Amino acid sequence: MQRLTDTLLSLLITLSALPARVLALEVPSIPGLAAGDGVDGIKDTIVAIVVIVLDFVLLLAVVYVIIAGIRLIVSGGDDGQKDTAKKTIYYVIAGIIVVLLARVIVSFVAGLFE
Repeated sequence: MQRLTDTLLSLLITLSALPARVLALEVPSIPGLAAGDGVDGIKDTIVAIVVIVLDFVLLLAVVYVIIAGIRLIVSGGDDGQKDTAKKTIYYVIAGIIVVLLARVIVSFVAGLFE
């Protein structure tokens, strides 16, 4: 039951922040139309989608760090629960580092094609 509650809470928090990020995007130009600019428009659209996905993963990671922190506080001295919460925090931090490196790689590769 606790896992279901945690999952629903993280889903609710994630979905509540998603519309603000989506509404902040510019509408990409469509190649072949008057405002389209060909391959650059496609590249920019792909880069924007990848960045949005990486931002979404970072948001989920922050939510999981918060949930693991709450589990660590509420563990009540149980060493098993404390170790599980600490491992979760370590793994999520490692994931955040990987996602940030992915953003750097995407920015670098996108810059090569300009």
